[in-house]
Amino acid sequence: MFYILKIKGTKVIPDFIQIRDENMTLRAYFRVSQAKRGLEKNNLQKYSEEMIKIIESLAFGKIHKYIPENA
Repeated sequence: MFYILKIKGTKVIPDFIQIRDENMTLRAYFRVSQAKRGLEKNNLQKYSEEMIKIIESLAFGKIHKYIPENA
């Protein structure tokens, strides 16, 4: 299980994604514009297709609880 957070950046800081595990430990942190690369870099590529769809549709400032189907 993961929690996906989409955070709106500022003029200086870009929009970014945080992925946290069930204990809210940070597993991944990357820019929204580089979601696929960020997931691969953090060894989450087996979930990338589903997570990218969630990231694209998720509103800024929201938390999405993600339970992988293939876990």
